[in-house]
Amino acid sequence: MIENAFAHLPVLEPGTVWLVGAGPGDPGLLTLLAAKGLSEADVVVHDALVNEECLKLARPDAALEYAGKRGGKPSAKQRDISLRLVELARSGKRVLRLKGGDPFVFGRGGEEALTLVEHDVPFRIVPGITAGIGGLAYAGIPVTHRDINHAVTFLTGHDSSGIVPDAINWGAIGRGSPVIVMYMAMKHIAQISASLIAAGRRADEPVAFVCNAATSGQQVLETTLGEAVAAVEASGLEPPAIVVVGEVVRLRSSLDWLGALAGRRLQPDPFRQGGKETA
Repeated sequence: MIENAFAHLPVLEPGTVWLVGAGPGDPGLLTLLAAKGLSEADVVVHDALVNEECLKLARPDAALEYAGKRGGKPSAKQRDISLRLVELARSGKRVLRLKGGDPFVFGRGGEEALTLVEHDVPFRIVPGITAGIGGLAYAGIPVTHRDINHAVTFLTGHDSSGIVPDAINWGAIGRGSPVIVMYMAMKHIAQISASLIAAGRRADEPVAFVCNAATSGQQVLETTLGEAVAAVEASGLEPPAIVVVGEVVRLRSSLDWLGALAGRRLQPDPFRQGGKETA
């Protein structure tokens, strides 16, 4: 019974904030601790990218407060969100801050936690499956594969001002990381792809865009670094999206398990020939 699984887990106490990762979309990817927190919270303060199906697991009488931030649209200021958590906790509420993916992976969970520390509000961090791993897994793309890479880089495609971060050393990443996973990068793919090609990446290197990952609306676009801009424009796809650059994208022909459930015929491992490793 699921209740037995909850029995020995921590309790969300009044005056406390839990910073919880909701995972990439599918509510089945919530952790037990996240589900327990949703069942106990008086208030759930949630982001734009949290699947509505996850919110349905909240207590029926829980208040749901939207605190989403989306590029190019009116959004709550981060400091205001953080202070709202403080206000709710000080009023004696059991507060669950629900963030897409993992709160500490490009989720600004650290900033919110530091504000809670500043105001002496007790909190707990509940990690979630980050979209850069879980979302790609739902597209049939592993971030590491023994035949391809022993390193992967995760980066954000824009900073707090909405532009490509100046601090990213595209030359070093382009030369040193065989697989690159990018959050919030779709809008700036022209600049990013040009930077990577200038750093020596092949124009025909595989790229995939996974939109609305791990939800019923998931869409996957496979293209190349050189054709990425034109392919995105022609597809009509829009964020949110995870972008991955690297040879691991080719494995989707073999590992698209969701496609297989819908009738797609999966292909043999493209990096092996006759059951033997190619390199």
